[in-house]
Amino acid sequence: QVQLVESGGGLVQAGGSLRLSCATSGRTFRGYAMGWFRQAPGKEREFVAAINWSGGSTYYGDPVKGRFTISRSNAKNTVYLQMNSLNAEDTAVYYCAARATPSGSYYSTDYDYWGQGTQVTVSS
Repeated sequence: QVQLVESGGGLVQAGGSLRLSCATSGRTFRGYAMGWFRQAPGKEREFVAAINWSGGSTYYGDPVKGRFTISRSNAKNTVYLQMNSLNAEDTAVYYCAARATPSGSYYSTDYDYWGQGTQVTVSS
């Protein structure tokens, strides 16, 4: 069993930055791919970014390419999402997810464990 706890969300002005963290429990973090998804009110859950087990491969959704960076520390069992140049369209609840395979995926159904989410609100 893997437990995920997100942190770092909050209120930020447009153009600002936030860094989300997702701390995981369990000894298998190193072999898991990790992902970030988001869901805005009235919208479906959207892929944001993913990273493979080693951190050597990363994937991004088109709306965040060039602005967001996903990274991980296997020593700390933590995955991060650095978000820069935020705009109002980035406002959503952000979820961390773990996939029990080494390779990342764009699809939420491929992930086995989910965090409770952290709210990010960007004021314009």
